[in-house]
Amino acid sequence: MKATLPQGTRDFSAEVVRKRNYIFNTIRSVFELYGFQPLETPAMENLETLMGKYGEEGDKLIFKILNNGLDNPAKHAQAKQDFEKVLEGKNIKGLTERALRYDLTIPFARYVAMNFGQLTLPFKRYQIQPVWRADRPQKGRYREFYQCDADVVGSNSLLNEAELTSIYSTVFKKLGIDVEIRINSRKILAALAELCGGADKMMDITIAIDKLDKIGMEKVKEELSQRGLNDEQILKIENYLLISGSNEEKILALKNLIGDIETGKKGIEEIEFIIDFLPSSVTNQLSTDFTLARGLNYYTGIIFEIKAKGVQMGSIGGGGRYDDLTGLFGVPNVPGVGISFGVDRIYDVMEELKLFPETVQAGTKILFFNLGDAESKTAFGLMQQLREKGVAAEIFHENAKFDKQFKYADKKGIAYAVIIGSKELQEGTCVVKDLKRGEQKTLSQSELIDADF
Repeated sequence: MKATLPQGTRDFSAEVVRKRNYIFNTIRSVFELYGFQPLETPAMENLETLMGKYGEEGDKLIFKILNNGLDNPAKHAQAKQDFEKVLEGKNIKGLTERALRYDLTIPFARYVAMNFGQLTLPFKRYQIQPVWRADRPQKGRYREFYQCDADVVGSNSLLNEAELTSIYSTVFKKLGIDVEIRINSRKILAALAELCGGADKMMDITIAIDKLDKIGMEKVKEELSQRGLNDEQILKIENYLLISGSNEEKILALKNLIGDIETGKKGIEEIEFIIDFLPSSVTNQLSTDFTLARGLNYYTGIIFEIKAKGVQMGSIGGGGRYDDLTGLFGVPNVPGVGISFGVDRIYDVMEELKLFPETVQAGTKILFFNLGDAESKTAFGLMQQLREKGVAAEIFHENAKFDKQFKYADKKGIAYAVIIGSKELQEGTCVVKDLKRGEQKTLSQSELIDADF
């Protein structure tokens, strides 16, 4: 049998894992700096927890898990019938009751609902775990990938949106990625829907315009028409989508279009608050983007999307306010806002732009050569002393020719070789070879332990 991987998944070598950890650790350090606490939730949730929370497009991408226990012959006939119903798009409890998590936000909302009485509000949590989507794999889009989320629940204050904007700015500056932080408000989109005949048009409009970058204006207009909007309504949406210029110019044009609608007025005020509140070092990265829709049902206020400049890549982060997410789980009126980092796409951007520092690949620093039983025993003792001091070291697994041991060190990018032969063993010394510079020196074994590697 030929060894293969499921489509849309990947193995990660040591080199890749170290680079990914560099991203994780950078994001984690900023989350901690801003007072967020870590949380982890299970890989799978009850299917009813997830279904209906991500819009019609998202529901199609949820990986359902087959119930266990189908090895019982009595269940085979029923399972066959149930499979046929599943293929028709129905959810059959007897066949599948659980699913892999689609994102980290809904599991977080479920956690808050279950533990609400014990939480200190506002509750600030971050979560770094994999999620799964039955999407079509392509560049920057995988079926298994990590998300890094930071959320605040229990507060209506726009200070939270300002802080989350600042977190985005801080993280990407630390990673060296030049980004555009795009913001909009679902209230502005709701006002657009009102302008076009009513709130019932909201989902049709947002699902269509969320595809603007992918399919272009004409296709969006076609989809809006298919969703029942008339020519006059589509023209209003087109005028809305064509708003351009500086942040100030776009806001002015928007006020002229929907400023008389109360919901739109509130949305514009929210965006103006964030722009006015934050320092220019952050607002220089901010771009008001009224085409931004983020087609998820649960957003109610400010929404974010992050684009990396200078690369062809989808969004590398996004999020927004969801003022009644826990209401889905029986705990109503708990406001929340959160952001997410797309680590896999961030990795691809950093690879393309060569932004990873060389020190990321630091692994084993010293290789002790193996030159015989007595020599390796002494080497092993010295190696353990170095490890206790925090120096990453290893010993070659067998007594082999110098060439083989040097090649091993070269392939693993090890900086130093320590050689203890019979002469060094007798004298209590060792030869330390700097493999990058090609220089070597002889030290006493006690000097080796105190050396600054």
